[in-house]
Amino acid sequence: MDNVLMKIHTSLLSEERENLSPNLLVLCGDHGMSETGSHGASSMEEVNTPLILISSAFERKPGDIRHPKHVQQTDLAATLAIGLGLPIPENSVGSLLFPSIEGRPVREQLRFLHLNAVQLSKLLQENVPSYKKEPGFEQFKMAERLHGNWIRLYLEENTSEVLFNLGTKVRRQYLDALRTLSLSLSRQVAQYDIYSMLVGTVMVLEVLTLLLLSIPQALSSKAELEIPLWSPVFSLLFYLMFLVLSALHVIVCTSAESSCYFCGLSWLTAGGVMVLISALLCAVVSALAKMFASGKLLSKNPAHPNSRWSELDVVILLGTMGHVLSLGASSFIEEEHQTWYFLVNTLCLALCHEIYRNCFLGDDCEPRRCSHRERGFVNTAPALQDGSIGHDELEPHRASKSPTSLNTLRGWEKWMAMASPWVILTCCRLLRSLNQTGVQWAHRPDLGHWLTSSDHKAELSVLAALSLIMIFALVQRRCSLTSKVAMALGLLGVYCYRAAIGNVLFPWQRDSKDISKGLIEARFVHVFVLGILFTGTKDLLKSQVIAADFTIKTVGLWEIYSGLVLLAALLFRPHNLPVLVFSLLIQTIMTKFIWKPLRHDAAEITVMHYWFGQAFFYFQGNSNNIATVDISAGFVGLDTYVEVPAVFLTAFATFAGPVLWASHLVSFLSSETSSGSALSHACFCYALICSFPVSAYIILVTSLRYHLFIWSVFSPKLLYEGMHILITAAICVFFTAMDQTNTKS
Repeated sequence: MDNVLMKIHTSLLSEERENLSPNLLVLCGDHGMSETGSHGASSMEEVNTPLILISSAFERKPGDIRHPKHVQQTDLAATLAIGLGLPIPENSVGSLLFPSIEGRPVREQLRFLHLNAVQLSKLLQENVPSYKKEPGFEQFKMAERLHGNWIRLYLEENTSEVLFNLGTKVRRQYLDALRTLSLSLSRQVAQYDIYSMLVGTVMVLEVLTLLLLSIPQALSSKAELEIPLWSPVFSLLFYLMFLVLSALHVIVCTSAESSCYFCGLSWLTAGGVMVLISALLCAVVSALAKMFASGKLLSKNPAHPNSRWSELDVVILLGTMGHVLSLGASSFIEEEHQTWYFLVNTLCLALCHEIYRNCFLGDDCEPRRCSHRERGFVNTAPALQDGSIGHDELEPHRASKSPTSLNTLRGWEKWMAMASPWVILTCCRLLRSLNQTGVQWAHRPDLGHWLTSSDHKAELSVLAALSLIMIFALVQRRCSLTSKVAMALGLLGVYCYRAAIGNVLFPWQRDSKDISKGLIEARFVHVFVLGILFTGTKDLLKSQVIAADFTIKTVGLWEIYSGLVLLAALLFRPHNLPVLVFSLLIQTIMTKFIWKPLRHDAAEITVMHYWFGQAFFYFQGNSNNIATVDISAGFVGLDTYVEVPAVFLTAFATFAGPVLWASHLVSFLSSETSSGSALSHACFCYALICSFPVSAYIILVTSLRYHLFIWSVFSPKLLYEGMHILITAAICVFFTAMDQTNTKS
C-alpha cells in the first residue's frame, strides 16, 4: 500500500506541473482495529483511525516534525467543502481543520473560520430552543465582533503589530467557538430518548414473558389461551404499580431538560400506557404463580407430564436460541444467511436420523412414536368419516390405535421417505450457488451473474421456461379446474412479460430489439392473480356460510396460496425462478414423506416452516443490507409511480420466501386436521418465534445504541424483522379469520 500511495502521489505531482493547480490526496479509514482484530466495539484502538492530507498547497519546511492531533471524523466534511470552494453541508456538525488553511493569509483564514461558525450557529438555532445561552454561541458572537474590528483596521491599511495581535486573537476565538459549537451539536445528535425507549422495552419484555409463560396452555389439546387480565386489574398490586409509574412519569417529564416523545403525549394517552404496563405486569405475576403452583413449568405437554423432549425438539430449541444470541454481533448479522443455511442443513440431518430410526428400529421405537402421536394431529380421512370427532382427536388413547404412517409406506414411497432429507439438502446446496449475498463474499461470481449476462440469454430462457412448467406442475394438483386454467395462462403471461422487457427470448426470436415496459403482459398476469385469489376467498366463504364443507375450505386455502405463488413468479427475476421451484418442491417432499408419515405436532411443523422461510429469504439474494432490496419489482405493471401498489409489490417480492412458507403452513394444517387446535398451535408458535428474536433484538439495539455500526448494520436488521412480522402476521390473521373452525380459539 505504501507503493500504491507513492504511485498516486507521484502521478498527481506530475499532473500539477501541467495544470498548475494543486491536488489533494486524503488518506483515511472508517474505523480502527483492536489488538485481537475486532473493530465493532468502542475501545480507543477501534474508534481511532489515521487521517493524512497530502498536497503541494501545504507549506511544510524540512525537519518540521509535528505530533498528530486528535480530530473528529465529522471535521472532514467541513474541511473538504472549504478546500473545494463548496458550501458546507447544512447538517454537518464538524469544524474546519485549521492546519489545512494555516498557510493562507490571515484574512482568508478568518473568512473560512467565519463561514464554518455561521453554519454551526444556524444548526444550533434549529435544534436548541435556548441557543442564546449556549457557551459556543456566545463565543461566536464575541469572535464576530472582534472580526469586525480587525476588518476595520485592515481596511485602514494598518500594518502595525496591533493588527497582527488582533488577528491572532480573533482566530483563537473562532477556533474556541467552533470547538464548543461542534461538541454541543454532537451531543444533540447522539442524545437518545432513554425514557421512551425504556417504556417501550418494558412493554415488549412483558408481552414476551407472557407468551413464554403461556406455552403450556396454548399448546394443550384445547389450544385455548386465557390471559388473566381482568382479575389483576382490581388487585392491590395493579393500583400500586399504576401510582408508582404515574409518579415516575411526572417526575421525569417535569425534570427533563431535552425533548421526550413519551412526555409529549397527552396525559390520557400516557395514562393508558401506564394502565397497560401495570395490567401486563400483574398478568405475568399471576401466570407465574399459577405455573409454579401447578408444577408444570418444564413439561412439554401439560396434559401428559411424562412426555419427553425429542432430539428434534432440542435441535429446534437450541437453533432458535442460538440464532437470537448471534444477533448480538454485527458480523453475524451481515452474514446471517450462513446461520440459516447451517440451521436448515442441521434440521435435515435431524429429520434423516428420525426417519432412519423409525424405519430400521421397528418395535424398539414404539414409545417414541407414541409420544409423537399424542402431540400430533390425525389425518383428514378419519375426521370426515365421523363428524363427531372434535378436540378428542388429539388424545393419546385415540392416536395410539392407529399404526405409524411411516410403517405403512411401501416400495418406492419408503425409499423416497428415506432419501427426502438428502434431496432437500441437495436443493439447498444448489440454491446457495445461485445468489451470493451478505458482505464478505457478495462480490464473488455466482450462477445468477452467469445467467443474467447477455451471452447466456438462451440458457436463461430455457431455465425460466422449465421453471414455470415445474411451478404449474407442483401447484395445480389441488386447484379447481378454473384455477388451473388461470394458473396456466398466468404463468404463460409471466414468460411473455419477461420476453417483452428483454430478459428472455422466444424460440423464434434472435435478438431482443423490440423491448417495451411489458405493461399489457404484466397487467394480464395481475388479472389472473386477482381471479385466483377471488376464487379461493369465495370457496372459503362458501365453506362457512353455505355448508361446513371441509374439502371446499381446503381447496380455497390452496387456491389463495397458488395465487400468491403466481404473483411471486411475476415479480421474481428470471434467474430467481428456480428459487420458487425448489421452494414448492421442498414443501411437496416434506408434506408427503416427512410431516405426514412422522406425524410431527403443529409446533414443530411451524418452526420448520419459519426456518425454511427465513432461509429462502436469503436464497432469493436478499441480505440485511437495504441496498439489496429489488425496487424494480414495485413497478411491474405500473406505467408511473403509484405509492401503495409499488410499496406492496416491493414488500411482497422481498419477503416472498417467508410469506409463501407461512401461507403453506396454514394451508397444510387446515388440510390435515378438522379441528382448530392445530392451527391455533401454529399461530401461537409463529407469534412466539417471531416475537422472541424481535423482542430480544429491540433490547439489544437499545443497549448497543453507541455501537459503531448501530445505523449501518443493527438498525436495518430491526427494520427487516419488523416488516417480516407485519407481513406474515397479516397472512396468518387473514387465513385464520377465514377459518370458521378456528373462530373461538
